Amino acid sequence: MGMKSRLRVVQGGTSASKTVSIILYLIHLAQSDKTPTLTSIVSESFPHLKRGSIRDFLLIMQTHNYFNDDKWNKSDYTYTFETGSKIEFFSVDQPGKVRGPRRDRLFINEANNISYDAFDQLEVRTKEFVFLDFNPVSEFWLFTEVKEKRNDLEWLILTYKDNEALGPEIIASIEQRKGNARWWRVYGEGRVGETEGRIYTEWAIIDDIPHEARLDRRGMDFGFSTDPSAIVDVYKYNGGYILDEVAFQTGLLNRQIADILLAQPNVLTIADSAEPKSIEEIRLYGINIIACVKGGDSVRQGIQFVQDQRISVTKRSVNLIKEYRNYFWRTDKNGKQLNEPEPGFDHCNDAIRYAFSSYRPIRIKRPTQIRSYANTLLKT
Repeated sequence: MGMKSRLRVVQGGTSASKTVSIILYLIHLAQSDKTPTLTSIVSESFPHLKRGSIRDFLLIMQTHNYFNDDKWNKSDYTYTFETGSKIEFFSVDQPGKVRGPRRDRLFINEANNISYDAFDQLEVRTKEFVFLDFNPVSEFWLFTEVKEKRNDLEWLILTYKDNEALGPEIIASIEQRKGNARWWRVYGEGRVGETEGRIYTEWAIIDDIPHEARLDRRGMDFGFSTDPSAIVDVYKYNGGYILDEVAFQTGLLNRQIADILLAQPNVLTIADSAEPKSIEEIRLYGINIIACVKGGDSVRQGIQFVQDQRISVTKRSVNLIKEYRNYFWRTDKNGKQLNEPEPGFDHCNDAIRYAFSSYRPIRIKRPTQIRSYANTLLKT
């Protein structure tokens, strides 16, 4: 990649091909080694790794006809090349790995999501060099603890314009967001964003759902071709709520959504009321599902209600966590904050808001609406 320093930082916006480019380079080095080496690819959690770097690695290897199934250890998530060199994958929530054996090369994927202490432990156990990549949502320890204190660092900023393989439809989708100043600064230009305007904060990320937690609601946001359908479970636990991502996928038909829901424990599902036909069709498959109740300013009020709760999220909820960290109030081209969320990171967040709408007191003036809503709940 043309970088020679020990610490190699790749900052960039959306579709800049940061992760894929780094993995391609690490594969090339492993295939060219004269002496066997060990490369570690690391991120915050194993679910994050499986849906990100591991998937990218396997896709690259298979696309280029490099992959040999006999050399892929599916239990240790380690690939051994013909040269004897290895690439391994692990997460920083495995303390024994972080403070474990040394390696030759290291890639920390989405470094802004791990702690400085984890970076410090990993870096000191690495012989040759360290790659770090991230979306510049806000400053973190790399800016405060590393950038101004190290002289063995190179810093590269990439944007979607550096990705030659990007199709015109994706470029058009990115560039139509230029009017949203904050989004464009981070994801269009790859520059560091401001923390001001983040909608949700202080959610805890937990390993798993405690045995004592009670599944109480399920929220669903419809999508299809470009936007994913998102399904999130809501558990009650110890005076707060635990969120667990069930599904996040494009191209799902109502029958497929019903199959996903039928495979889950039965609980009331609350979906976007803008899709009444889909809700009725899914109900015909035996799903306990109703439409959320919306009213004037329901988005802002729903967000405020969720903000007032004590929330935890399971670490396997990779897409939900990403949306939580990137959910900001929209800004105009002058940077003025508007009273609506930025689009793009709202699929799981909408599903959560729909689920919580059934906890929020609903003020309905017309008696017919009251009877209709009461009858709907009685059916469940």
